[in-house]
Amino acid sequence: MSTIEKIQEEVLVEEAVGINNEIVLFNDDVNTFDHVIDTLIRVCHHTSEQAEQCAILVHYKGKCTVKTGPFDELKPQCTQLLEAGLSAEII
Repeated sequence: MSTIEKIQEEVLVEEAVGINNEIVLFNDDVNTFDHVIDTLIRVCHHTSEQAEQCAILVHYKGKCTVKTGPFDELKPQCTQLLEAGLSAEII
């Protein structure tokens, strides 16, 4: 493998790793289903069906990945979820 091919392969691997970040939303005993759903629609641009499914999964499973993508795109969304009183983190 040539040096150029190795560099191209490394760049592709780095790009693939860069988009594998997730916002995980965690269950709590404070927020209502409506608040979680409305927040996911507003912040993560979910459809009402997506947001409702995520809220149900969070309630019954304890957590749910609500968004995937590059860290730079997820960071402001995760911050907005936290500011809305939800429990979330980027992994």
